This record gives sequence, C-alpha cells and structure tokens, in this order.
Amino acid sequence: MAKKKNTIKIDKERCKGCSLCIGICPQGVLGLSDEVNKKGHRYVVVKHPEKCTRCGLCFIMCPDCSIEIPGEE
Repeated sequence: MAKKKNTIKIDKERCKGCSLCIGICPQGVLGLSDEVNKKGHRYVVVKHPEKCTRCGLCFIMCPDCSIEIPGEE
C-alpha cells in the first residue's frame, strides 16, 4: 500500500494573511481562517488538502516563509 504524501504546513503565527498564496494556488487548496493569530492577522489554512498537488507555488510566493512542503513519510 502506497503511503500518502504529507500536505503542506502553514505556520499560522508567521502568516500575516496577505493571501498571495491563495491567489497563486491553481487547485484552490488554501483559504483564510476565520480566526486570528497572536499578531491579530487572519492566517491561511489548508481548506482542501485532497486537491493539493504539491506544486510549490504557494511556498515560492509566500513573503514570510510561512509555508513548508514536507517530504514523503
């Protein structure tokens, strides 16, 4: 049985909610949380992990280095 790939990880405390990653994602995986982080920013969350192809565009676009794409387990 093949192991499932990890989804992307977002550091909600580093994220300022600029939404650049949301706009660049071709699969519509990301969205803004209804909650805020310690700095008072709505942060990005993975809303549709099953759609993620791990293309890396969100990682490249993030100005705050809030997104990580972990390797396979």
